[in-house]
Amino acid sequence: MVRGLRTLTAGRGRVPIVGQRLAHLATAAAGAAGARLAWTALRRRPPGGADRWERANHRGDRLTLLEGPALAAGACAALVVAPGLSGRLRAAGLLAVTGAAAFGVVDDLLESGTSKGLGGHLGALTRGEVTTGGVKVAGIGATGAVAAALALGPRPRTRDVLPAAALVAGAANLANLFDLRPGRALKLALAPAPVALAAGPAGGLVAAVTGPALALLPEDLGERAMLGDGGANAAGALLGLAMVAAAGPKTRLATLAGVVALTLASEKVSFTKVIEATPVLRELDLAGRRPR
Repeated sequence: MVRGLRTLTAGRGRVPIVGQRLAHLATAAAGAAGARLAWTALRRRPPGGADRWERANHRGDRLTLLEGPALAAGACAALVVAPGLSGRLRAAGLLAVTGAAAFGVVDDLLESGTSKGLGGHLGALTRGEVTTGGVKVAGIGATGAVAAALALGPRPRTRDVLPAAALVAGAANLANLFDLRPGRALKLALAPAPVALAAGPAGGLVAAVTGPALALLPEDLGERAMLGDGGANAAGALLGLAMVAAAGPKTRLATLAGVVALTLASEKVSFTKVIEATPVLRELDLAGRRPR
């Protein structure tokens, strides 16, 4: 080993930073392979039949929602084999992904009620109206809270767990708000990809999202499939958990404030209109997509 190579603590031993980066790349590769395998298997035998998973996109074309479960499966595969993750963080990641994906798929397939958006679902709950969206909000909130508590360590303080849990759930919801055009939510999920090349456990969590997102991006951009709530919620929840693992309390609170601000803004402002009115964002959004 080259003298002076920095090391970091991972598990019981000290692992070179270069080795940790290679481990994160291996995690991303495992996630990509897992997502493609899951995509192929789900397309071959869609649970409940192909029609159950089809929805109309912004053009009115019929696409499958099976991309979402495939992304979640790939992320779980990556987390299972990811080197250097502690048992607690591995369990936290798996819980965040499976919880968000499961409750998201429930809303995708069994959507009930006329309420839309986070505010609409919460308002329905206060009126005693149970919608699948409300169940999703509560479910992702609960699994996000347990995942955040696991990620923070053996005896986390309540004042740390609450904002961390809100960050995981809020990131899951925010990612879903961008899943309105081909590739948009996946591009958002890929934005933190450079973190996967950094040392530390957060890099492993980000890599577990990056691999599946890259593997499924062609299907999304080609308008053959869409993430749906199941996939977008899963990707956002894992990225939120990565922030919990990487940042201190003040940074987590600042990030949560940004997530809340964007979520509240989405109730009044169309993200699509803002993106289309901003040249740089518009070009990034259109990159790789079919001509309008």
